[in-house]
Amino acid sequence: MKVILFGASGMVGQGVLRECLLDAGIEKVLVIGRAPIANVHAKLSEIILPDLAVLASHADALQGYDACFFCLGVSSAGMSEARYSKLTYNLTLAIAKTLAACNPAMTLTYVSGAGTDSSEHGSSMWARVKGRTENALLRLPVRAAFMFRPGVIQPMHGVVSKTRSYRLFYSLAWPLLPLLKRVFPKYVTSTEQIGRAMIKLARHGGPRQVLETVDINSI
Repeated sequence: MKVILFGASGMVGQGVLRECLLDAGIEKVLVIGRAPIANVHAKLSEIILPDLAVLASHADALQGYDACFFCLGVSSAGMSEARYSKLTYNLTLAIAKTLAACNPAMTLTYVSGAGTDSSEHGSSMWARVKGRTENALLRLPVRAAFMFRPGVIQPMHGVVSKTRSYRLFYSLAWPLLPLLKRVFPKYVTSTEQIGRAMIKLARHGGPRQVLETVDINSI
């Protein structure tokens, strides 16, 4: 299987990349991002694009991939809905449409978040935008599309968030995360489990397209 990964420098993306590189059934991982990642591996290659919206100009390099794991995202804190929509909905759909045109037999997995609003009309701005993004991705002409809605994510194997507030949260909560995961398995997952679930769904499909934390852990 050949995989394209977006967001490899983020917390979830780091974990997904690790699982892809460890998986013997994945022969190639193409990381697409705005800056190089600090990782070297025989089956890893990169396309560096300061502006990801021009991905279509690299269509020739995107042919022949079986799956895309989209872990790219930004915090909505301090953003207007228009700005957040541009960075979340517009950019994601521009990328996904390009990939769908290049690889209609591809499986697309998108990391959204617990509380995402599929109705697109709720009171939470970020949840509306994420819901609109999910709904549009599910309509794309690809083999399969899966929306991941993790809650609390335990970073594993040295994975670190780029967001300062998240790093502070995890440094304070780290001693409690294993306990929380045992007590509240429906709400806590890990970067390792997310990566493994994505790979399994890309290979074998799944029973539903929108997956909450409990579904991710089960897979």
